[in-house]
Amino acid sequence: MGSCFAENMGNFLREGKFQVDMNPFGILYNPLSIGAAWKEIRNGKVYEESDLFFYKGLWHSSMHHSIFSAESPRLVLQRINDRLQQACERVQRLDWLMLTFGTAYVYEQKDTGRVVANCHKLPEELFTRRLLSVDEIVDEYQELIADLTVICPQARLLFTVSPIRHQRDGMHANQLSKATLLLAIDRLQQLFPGRVWYFPSYEIVLDELRDYRFFAEDMVHPSPLAVRYLWQRFSATCFPAETLRILEAVEDIRRDLEHRPFHPHSEVYHRFLGQIVLKIERLIGKYPYLDFQKEIELCHIRLNP
Repeated sequence: MGSCFAENMGNFLREGKFQVDMNPFGILYNPLSIGAAWKEIRNGKVYEESDLFFYKGLWHSSMHHSIFSAESPRLVLQRINDRLQQACERVQRLDWLMLTFGTAYVYEQKDTGRVVANCHKLPEELFTRRLLSVDEIVDEYQELIADLTVICPQARLLFTVSPIRHQRDGMHANQLSKATLLLAIDRLQQLFPGRVWYFPSYEIVLDELRDYRFFAEDMVHPSPLAVRYLWQRFSATCFPAETLRILEAVEDIRRDLEHRPFHPHSEVYHRFLGQIVLKIERLIGKYPYLDFQKEIELCHIRLNP
């Protein structure tokens, strides 16, 4: 859960056949909204129309990304509640909760004092923007971690700080924001040794990936090359040797399926597809929890167009 960097890593994990539930609220940036989203998953919240607001032709939730917004409140509620139900069903089986903080700045509604996850381009005068303190973040997550320990004793937390710079208030303000997040996570590691972990994505981008080719055209977001480098560092750091071997085998199958033949109806290509199916079956035989249903169906479609 968290910023778009969480989605980058989540997509790699999903491609690697990990069982992943990624950002059920859409992209979230600040620690308080991420914590609030977890509580709603934990409590099995069901959204009602009173939780939404109408603005510029669309219905929105202030807790959700705009991908959930729609012209009909019924459609918004269906999207939100379906994703919440999926996330709720996975909580008991949770092994790792991975959270990526993007910014320590929050927007509070002036009339309620509530921190919103997304302003949905409402007028700026409706909000107060402020920087969270380290203590505020730590207090929020001490409660979250204590709750997680009760419902999922086996679960651990992995924190990261998004390497994407928020330049709205200038580079100095961005550094203050990132420093606040880093100090809060460090405090949580001290309070919960062995349960709270940290992966230094922010530091890797700043210290190791300084070349222009590691950034997109906006010079803020990491380029695809940088994201893949972070994934390689992440997997090498976090996974044991057997998991890395599985990832290599899964990647080999993925590359085979991306092959585009000159003669898709030839006997040679059909044998090639048959070999892919055999690779998948051997891997599933050894690791039955891997889900290759889509890949097997794709092979059969290509074999029987």
